[in-house]
Amino acid sequence: MRSDEFYMYRALDQAHLAFEAGEVPVGAVVVSAEGEILAAAYNAPVAGCDPCAHAEILALRAAGQAAGNYRLEGATLFVTLEPCMMCTGAMVHARIARLVYGAAEPRTGMLESKANLLAQPWFNHTIAVSGGILAAPAGRLLKRFFSERR
Repeated sequence: MRSDEFYMYRALDQAHLAFEAGEVPVGAVVVSAEGEILAAAYNAPVAGCDPCAHAEILALRAAGQAAGNYRLEGATLFVTLEPCMMCTGAMVHARIARLVYGAAEPRTGMLESKANLLAQPWFNHTIAVSGGILAAPAGRLLKRFFSERR
């Protein structure tokens, strides 16, 4: 298995594609327990007229199709921005083993910024979390995106 940084750079590649498409630049990659990239995606709610088309959701959907199972046990999700409530819930349902994210999301982040949703006792699945991996380049891309739109 390669390093967390290797896979996060793949997620950043996806975030750059989102930026070029005029979407909020968030990218995600799902990696199997064996280190194989199952899926990669970027934010696309504007293009798809879909409020659920966050990078994490699209990557989890594609990974489920690639794996032939909606449960992605042993998989790791790499995402450039701290996930929201919707995406955190989807990760629990997918049964991923681990989440690695880049920049914190001070307005809607559900792992450290606004709440720690995964610490709630009612979930029947736990996910190991590592945050701040390549946070600086992920944060710079987001700041550039929003500064160009103001």
